[in-house]
Amino acid sequence: MQPTFVIAGKLNREYVIPPSGRPLLDSPGGNLLYAAGGLAPWSVDAGLLGRVGEDYPSQWLQNLAKRGFDIRGIRILDELQNADVRSFIAFTDSNERSYSNAVSHFARRQLTFPKTLLGYQAPDESLKDQRQPEAISPAALDVPKEYRDARYVHICPFDFVSQSQLVNLFKGGSDQTVSLDPAPGYMSPKFWRDLRLVLQGVTVFQPSEEELRALFWGETNDLWEMARRTSEYGPQIIVIKRGAFGQMVYDVAGSHRYEIPAYPARLADPTGAGDAFSGGFLAGFQKTNDPLMAALYGSVSASLKLEGSGPFYPSDVLPGLADARLHSLKDMAREV
Repeated sequence: MQPTFVIAGKLNREYVIPPSGRPLLDSPGGNLLYAAGGLAPWSVDAGLLGRVGEDYPSQWLQNLAKRGFDIRGIRILDELQNADVRSFIAFTDSNERSYSNAVSHFARRQLTFPKTLLGYQAPDESLKDQRQPEAISPAALDVPKEYRDARYVHICPFDFVSQSQLVNLFKGGSDQTVSLDPAPGYMSPKFWRDLRLVLQGVTVFQPSEEELRALFWGETNDLWEMARRTSEYGPQIIVIKRGAFGQMVYDVAGSHRYEIPAYPARLADPTGAGDAFSGGFLAGFQKTNDPLMAALYGSVSASLKLEGSGPFYPSDVLPGLADARLHSLKDMAREV
């Protein structure tokens, strides 16, 4: 069977010290799961593309299947057996993110340091060669044939080579919507020429404000101008994710510019909120074929994620809450 949605991303073993509440210690995480969690309040008809080693807990994969997701695209590879897929993130008193000094963060919160996090070193993103594929990134060769004609595809952030190969495989067109969330490591002027070639196969481009500003560093400070110039290379919809400031959406077909405020959610754990937005956006676009409505769906998914820990918190809330927030947000968006 062919799933309606396909999401490609990375899986990891997550350690999170949220702003409030209990920490997550060695829990299933990664942008693949957070995007799937953002989709889940609206649909679970999705195939998941990712890679894990044989030491990845099989129960975690079984739990994804129990939630209704198609896991045929998650490959279990011998060469990833000893890959360090641990991920650590802590939030300071001012809600700033920290990815290093794990021991001190546990001590500050008077928490016992988990033995399973011993020896952890935060990866130095500045040393990564974006033109080299990472072993833990999903690859075009991993895609089951049943996934290839899926109508709606979202590619989470990972290395440039693997992302570009997946875009070339799916090639968003009249029958396929391809959404791309770029990795910050290649959002710089020196990558612009390479990125433009990839954007030809992308329908929806979803950078953060920081990533888009980095791409146009020294050229312009106008976010709408950045969106317009990016759209010249293929994407029909540019979504600029701005965290607590909501989203900006540039709809090329109608030359519309929309601003969507962030839903006033109770902040418990922001981990993965941007990925949850992307999953919700894809669901909303499938339901409405409307960029503004899709962004509202995404914003609701992100708001639900903010209020709890774990990738699937958005789908475990009270029934009807997502629809109620969607109705409320409709009156808050505006065209500029």
